[in-house]
Amino acid sequence: RGVKGVARKKSTIEKNIISEMKSLGTYKSEYRKMIKIFAGMLNQYEIFEEKFEASGCKIEEEYTNKAGATNMRKVPLYTAMESLRKDIAAYSDRLCLNPKSLESIKIEKEGKSTLASVLSNLEE
Repeated sequence: RGVKGVARKKSTIEKNIISEMKSLGTYKSEYRKMIKIFAGMLNQYEIFEEKFEASGCKIEEEYTNKAGATNMRKVPLYTAMESLRKDIAAYSDRLCLNPKSLESIKIEKEGKSTLASVLSNLEE
């Protein structure tokens, strides 16, 4: 994949995120920077995933440290993927793109409507 292909792919991911957020009713133009970062992370993860699969899904490798001791360690690619997964989960929470975060928004809305109903009852 060339630089233009990666940029095009990232742009497509970004458009899909915006479309999903609009569909869920959570999109605001103020979130554009955060959406761009999130799209970049998802694109990066896809690239890492392809490389991981090409490696035969290798999780560990032998490593010899400075003292000459040989141990098993996670391959750097897998470690990067684990870290990126956590960041992706955090951003999907912030952008309300997963069931858990979306559920909390619905609870807030329900809470507000309950409060509104209580307040309207007090006026009577």
